[in-house]
Amino acid sequence: MDFADRPLRIIHSEAAGTFGGQEHRVFKEMMAMRERGHFLEAICQPGSMLGERLMREGFRVHLLKMDGIANYLKGIYKVACILRAGRFDVLNTHSRRDTVIAAAAGRLAGTPLIVRTRHLAKPPGSLWTYTGLPHKVVAVSDCVREQLIKRQVEPADVATVHTAIAAMHRLEHSSLRLELSIPESDIVVCCVGHLRVQKGQRQLMDAMAQIMQVRNNVRLVFVGSGSQWEPLQQHALELGHAARMHFLGRRDDIANILSGSNIFALATQFEALGTAFLEAEFCGLPVVGTRVGGVPEAVVDGITGFLVPCGDEPALIHALTRLVDDPDLRKSMGQAGASILGHSARFTVQRMAKHMERSYLKWLAGAPAAQKEPAF
Repeated sequence: MDFADRPLRIIHSEAAGTFGGQEHRVFKEMMAMRERGHFLEAICQPGSMLGERLMREGFRVHLLKMDGIANYLKGIYKVACILRAGRFDVLNTHSRRDTVIAAAAGRLAGTPLIVRTRHLAKPPGSLWTYTGLPHKVVAVSDCVREQLIKRQVEPADVATVHTAIAAMHRLEHSSLRLELSIPESDIVVCCVGHLRVQKGQRQLMDAMAQIMQVRNNVRLVFVGSGSQWEPLQQHALELGHAARMHFLGRRDDIANILSGSNIFALATQFEALGTAFLEAEFCGLPVVGTRVGGVPEAVVDGITGFLVPCGDEPALIHALTRLVDDPDLRKSMGQAGASILGHSARFTVQRMAKHMERSYLKWLAGAPAAQKEPAF
């Protein structure tokens, strides 16, 4: 069958109930693939934020409980029925839980192509959900692809398709400083991300506290929610800088927040790619990050910002201080990031959809997909 002669019938499965970076990618990918003319549906857990957002956009979402042995067995049967009835060409799974249900059902239903997308920065444990159940794997960065290959996934069976971000631009006017009563002369360091231990917000706070001891015109703004919401605010009190460390919670106006900031920083311990860095660069901010996972694929060290070793507090303080004290350096690095991303299609939604389509079609035709994307 020549799948290139007609729109593909694609169904995604995702077990998560929350809406983080992984779920956001699924959402953007489905929207973009629909725009390219393909037919898409999804399998989600009841009450999931991804499922609700997809339904609001007009997608058909099959609701399936994925917890527990009983739901596992019933889930395989139900998904197999969905796949057979929908005559899907591609099943794309995303989490371990939905893969062991949906991919197993796909094998029973004879779905032509079963793909697992790997979103995480840690090396995978069991290979069952990467080589035993799916036919092929998509990695969200070259770093993730290399981790899979080191775990004995065949290189021809895994392709890199970078997670995309919506193009952002620095706003001429931001409401951030008015909202927080921050003078225009103060330097705002912004950190966007889930408040989790592995995101390194506590390490960033410790580094910024050292800078705040000798510079009273520096602020730190956190955007995001998560398990560390209360512990981090308590830590700000313990450091004695709670008045200059702001917690905004989950926000939908990220471009507005970034446009009111001077520097973006995230001392993450591991990261599959680091889309928060890309958003900051799009908005013309210099960035400070850790040299882990796929972050070097998002940040050009010494050009768009600084990358420091994970856990190296003196190096983190030095990088932040350089940017705090040098407005010309902030400007040049910010302009470099915005220019590089503005002239590159590497992280656009359109490119992500095009490369997913290309990988699906090549795999369906029995050929290896493009395994690695070119640099900027």
